Amino acid sequence: MKPQRKVFVVGGHLTPFIGKGHPDFIWKKHPEFGQRENPTLEELMTSAILGALESTGVEAAAIERGYVGNFAGELFSNQGHMGALAVRAHKDLQGKPFMRLEGACASGGLAVVTAVDAIQAGCDVVMALGAEVQTTVSARDGAGFLARASHWESERELDDFTFPAMFARRAKYYEEKFGVGEEDIAYVVAKAYANANKNPNAHMRDVKVDLEAASQASDTNPRFLRNEDFKDYLKVTDCSQVSDGAAAMILASEEGLKKLGIDPSKCVELLGYTVATSPLGQVSDYTTLDNTKKAANELYTETGLKPEQIGVCEVHDCFAVTEVLMTEALGFAEPGKGGELAKSGATAIDGKIPVNTGGGLIAFGHPVGATGIKQVLEIYRQMKGLCGDYQVPTKPEYGLTANMGGDDRTTVCMAFKNV
Repeated sequence: MKPQRKVFVVGGHLTPFIGKGHPDFIWKKHPEFGQRENPTLEELMTSAILGALESTGVEAAAIERGYVGNFAGELFSNQGHMGALAVRAHKDLQGKPFMRLEGACASGGLAVVTAVDAIQAGCDVVMALGAEVQTTVSARDGAGFLARASHWESERELDDFTFPAMFARRAKYYEEKFGVGEEDIAYVVAKAYANANKNPNAHMRDVKVDLEAASQASDTNPRFLRNEDFKDYLKVTDCSQVSDGAAAMILASEEGLKKLGIDPSKCVELLGYTVATSPLGQVSDYTTLDNTKKAANELYTETGLKPEQIGVCEVHDCFAVTEVLMTEALGFAEPGKGGELAKSGATAIDGKIPVNTGGGLIAFGHPVGATGIKQVLEIYRQMKGLCGDYQVPTKPEYGLTANMGGDDRTTVCMAFKNV
């Protein structure tokens, strides 16, 4: 949809995304294990909310509504009822209508578009936030929790690690159809880690993975699936991170900006947004993200933008092959050519279409409910020159996000214009 009332991203705040491999994450091999604990879901959410208010100069009392993206709080943190949890962050939020949105890994994106819908309905200043804690259980148990985003009855038994197996399946069919090797897809991984190494908020900011390491299995980069059909098509470095983190942002109408005393030139404008949903367990072609393609095509039609106009992009790279498929679904590369696009350097920070400049889900991290919010904030930060060592060299005029839930079953796409 194209907003009938203009919508602006005022700004927001990201917590660092942390988990195993991050120097501040406490686990059994950390020197401070037993002395302190990792932030809780509520602590992360509170940090993001207060940080968004402080960084934008917006008073909590000015927030009219809030929407929270979270997928599995009940499972990882024994906590539901996220709207009521969020308003504990500040006394002036108490009594405001805050509520939760859930769409698996697209939960954050759904929180943003629902905030936009609230502005279309007459609100002027709205908060969208997302948070997830996923490190409270073992990787195997966590994989079972995340498998709730699949069609449980028909897909859970694919592997103990259901979603890695689902995208290894995509990699298998993609490689076979287009004659692509895993070393071609590895360019996405090497780029992700190189970008994250420049990003102080990234989960894997201190971990180096070069092209050689990403291209082959090893003792430190094993193939870990039990499914014999798909195990050869996925390694640890192909996967996004099991991260804890939160993000919060403030959106406003033109009237809202006037109330806040904020000049539009400090913001970015939302040009359009689309949500597409396809039935669980019914993927017709594993070599394309058809649901994302539908959302993207609708977005281009609504906004009048063309893929070649996009100056910076955040896509959902839950696995390396997913970024390859995403760049094809968004029209940046022809089918079968997404790996070549990354190999050419076009998607690098200084390329013609920078993609996932902070490291993406693979290396920035993937606290599920926060990812869609993070994507929008990264576009905002790039457009306003706030990304420091990983800032793109040219000032982007247009940016795009694609946040995906499940095996391309829910997709939220948004387009933004620098003001």
